[in-house]
Amino acid sequence: MDRRTEFAEFLVRSRALLFGDFTTKSGRKSPYFINAGNCRTGEQIARLGRFYADCIEEHIAAGRIPGDVRALFGPAYKGIPLAVSASMALSERGRPMGYCFNRKEAKDHGEGGALVGCLPRDGDRLLIVEDVVTAGTAVRETLPILKKAADVRVEGLVVAVDRMERGQGTESAVRELFAAYGVRTFSIVTIAEIIAALHNRPVDGRVFIDDEVKKRMEDYLAEYCADADSVVQW
Repeated sequence: MDRRTEFAEFLVRSRALLFGDFTTKSGRKSPYFINAGNCRTGEQIARLGRFYADCIEEHIAAGRIPGDVRALFGPAYKGIPLAVSASMALSERGRPMGYCFNRKEAKDHGEGGALVGCLPRDGDRLLIVEDVVTAGTAVRETLPILKKAADVRVEGLVVAVDRMERGQGTESAVRELFAAYGVRTFSIVTIAEIIAALHNRPVDGRVFIDDEVKKRMEDYLAEYCADADSVVQW
């Protein structure tokens, strides 16, 4: 079994990928929803961290991500366990990376501050870790937080799923983020790969993407996907 099929199965087994009627952060009505926060056990979050570590190591080996990234930043709240678990998985493989995350409200007692963990320093290279990229909203909200903390370089956004959708204009969110901020997006899997992996294929005796669900997903992509080449091969 290839890694993308294995990951697609993991997503539905852990209920991190759901099907139905949902509203995304960008306000779009979607027939599917990705929520890594539904990984609720130590086993699930540890395995998810290993998938992220696989993705990061793959792109380091290919020269797309520098090997001297100091820390993974997980935006509060769902990004926090993602950054922690991926950092742990990488460290176990002999590639130590710190993790940090932001508080929703700055702490006004003790050591104070808005960030927790491996605090950014001038010149640091960081990766942002999120569960999904839809319209790129989370990155636009995160970058000012990091830039306020230190003169850092964000080397990429690592996500579980690229939904392959338009950002705020006609281009894909991935292309917009790169054009505006120079931030590349690296996904473990794309929504097109999930459809291909799970269509009419049972997982533990259940078919999650039958012909009807596949059509709803493809109709949604036809409306919101930027173009056939929305997946950027860095």
